[in-house]
Amino acid sequence: MSPLAAEPDPRALTADIPPNVLVHLTELAARRGISSEPWFAGLGITRQQINDPTVRVSYRQARTVIARGLKVLRDPALGLLIGRNETIGSFGLLGLAMMTSRNFGEAMSVGIENHRICGSLLDVDFAVIDPQTVAVQAWPRFGEIELLPFLCEELFSSCLAITRELVGPKLLPVRMELTYPAPAYVNEYVATFQCDVRFGAQHNRVLIDTQWLEHPLPGYNPLTSRQALALCHQQLRGTSSSDEIVGSVERLLRSRLREHPRLTEVARTLHLSERSLRRKLADSGRIFREIHDRVRAERALELLRAGQLSVAEIGIELGFSDPREFRRAFKRWTGMPPQVARRSMP
Repeated sequence: MSPLAAEPDPRALTADIPPNVLVHLTELAARRGISSEPWFAGLGITRQQINDPTVRVSYRQARTVIARGLKVLRDPALGLLIGRNETIGSFGLLGLAMMTSRNFGEAMSVGIENHRICGSLLDVDFAVIDPQTVAVQAWPRFGEIELLPFLCEELFSSCLAITRELVGPKLLPVRMELTYPAPAYVNEYVATFQCDVRFGAQHNRVLIDTQWLEHPLPGYNPLTSRQALALCHQQLRGTSSSDEIVGSVERLLRSRLREHPRLTEVARTLHLSERSLRRKLADSGRIFREIHDRVRAERALELLRAGQLSVAEIGIELGFSDPREFRRAFKRWTGMPPQVARRSMP
């Protein structure tokens, strides 16, 4: 993992993630005649337990199983393979809620709002790029770098597979952007997404023409949609309110890093008083500056690995006007200068 892994986020140890990705990975291993039991050694869970719909795993457990599985399976395009074979049924209640939405735009909003109930290991949001283009964006959780290609491949290829199941094969992304370097199997990306794929970008996202947002869905059923959404929201309530507020602060900071937002501004945007926000963060054992520093460090590592921006330009992206100030801050966050961190990345 990143240099931040020495100070793990306590939320990475909370068992609140449905093991959907682990199920897909282990089932693929079984079809290839490979036992996945050893991947769970020392984690307090077993291969059999992840088939229980009530079981939840921590981020640490999930990433450990995935990392072990990737080493055994030795398939460089594994994320693409798993994702493009998923169906609307793979998303369970969320798939039903999306399928019965009024139009594709509504289905996409429902999917992004509730993506955590499907065991997503990335944070996902929606962005309007320009009047003609919108994007589904993914952010690495807890500074994840090592598994980022696999996680992005699985997420975006499964989203595309489900999207085409909803509106048909004519939907083609405008473009795909990924922060990590182009892998040796780049042709697999082009074959899967059938669009311009750019690596070493500043974001992990897939861009779609806004004309598709109003595309009506044949399975629209307002009653079923409301019922499925209610059950989705019920599942989401398993996350504590303290974790929710931390997540809200992180998402807001990520979208406004250049502006160097202060606690007062963040509180105002979240419709809270500064005192209330401090208290809510304290309830989860966190402080604003620590969250801000971690988000900036994770973003800096992501941009350093992309390799497209200079250290000074990365500092500007993170709200630093003085490159020296950014270098000092980065060394405080990670224990090394940004140039050293860049050279040590795969």
